Amino acid sequence: MSIVIVGGNERMVCQYETICKEYGCKAKIFAKENGSLKKKMGCPDLLILFTSTVSHKMVISAFQEAKRNHVPVARVHTSSAAALHAVLSERGLKR
Repeated sequence: MSIVIVGGNERMVCQYETICKEYGCKAKIFAKENGSLKKKMGCPDLLILFTSTVSHKMVISAFQEAKRNHVPVARVHTSSAAALHAVLSERGLKR
């Protein structure tokens, strides 16, 4: 399963990747906006938006791209490791 994470803390990127590997997922993480997401996002199985740490403009562009590609979106307010664990376990993934 491939996952794209938009937002979050830059210092926790490695931790996000480790958590996703524990659940058997590949992850692309965009902690800050640098260029267009359209070309970089691809077509993942799940898009996770950490809404508290990302600009409104970036949320809108990521959501529109996900909608265009029929990708499910999980919106999470906090960008903690526990929140990522919760989202992945809600989707039925197991460690």
